Amino acid sequence: MSWFIFGLFWYWAAVANGDLPWQKPPANHSFCVLNVFDMTGAFLQSIETQMSIGYGYRLLTPYCPSAITVFTVQCVFGTMIICFWCAVVMTKVARPKKRAKTITFSEMAVICCKHGNLCLQIRVANLRKSLMIGSQIYGKLLRTTVTPEGETIIMDQVSIDFMVDAGKDNLFFVCPLTLCHVIDESSPFFHMTVDTLHHQEFELVVFLDGTAETTSSSYQVRTSYIPREIMWGFQFLPIISRNKEGKYRVDFSNFSRVVPVDTAPCAYYIHQEESHFHHATTGANDEGVQEIEKVDQSCASNM
Repeated sequence: MSWFIFGLFWYWAAVANGDLPWQKPPANHSFCVLNVFDMTGAFLQSIETQMSIGYGYRLLTPYCPSAITVFTVQCVFGTMIICFWCAVVMTKVARPKKRAKTITFSEMAVICCKHGNLCLQIRVANLRKSLMIGSQIYGKLLRTTVTPEGETIIMDQVSIDFMVDAGKDNLFFVCPLTLCHVIDESSPFFHMTVDTLHHQEFELVVFLDGTAETTSSSYQVRTSYIPREIMWGFQFLPIISRNKEGKYRVDFSNFSRVVPVDTAPCAYYIHQEESHFHHATTGANDEGVQEIEKVDQSCASNM
């Protein structure tokens, strides 16, 4: 569009200077632009000027102030247009919003035993083939607490650390990962039991920070879990397997599916080396669990 508009200005400069053949310029006439005979030539002159591709058949002369003015304005305006569209394209490409949509979390969190510890687990997956650089995941438990002095803190934030077997820093998202939070004495889940979990009022917000490999733009993905979305006594189904050719295969149909497992009814049992476990009575979609052994009253007294 700008080429055509400035082409009109070049044509106007030629007409004003009497350069066109139908104006019958004299033999000693000083042309504004050599070899511009019509609107088509003026349009091509505009393209050559704005795109900085160099003059060939058509050539600007220093004898016409109006043509020099059009030349200067178009050069400045053309540079501004190029800078603007480069910024628009880079902004669209570098926006991390669409990249963040390719990160998905499991619909539910689970609590089960792993490596002798009671753990809260979630799953996260990168749906693109391109990797993420410097990925880190952490959580915040939002709840209302009352201090020993009687002060009520609304939206109290407690840090929740997640880790994989290799550690908690710089996650390698070549495949879906199951992240664990160890429920020890420093965890806010330590004093919760299978019976009291769904009566709590809190929200677990999980953050994933990373950098896109292709654009080097940083982004953050968030999800959250409330008590009824945390299933005690379940674990995630395996998602990675190997085929006959020895290649790894990811089954995303099992990404959020869980199965019941024997799990201690509270973290206190694990730390006291007790052997009281419970088992879920129904399938993976039921939230009810039933203790198959009598819970020691010492566990309840410590909650």
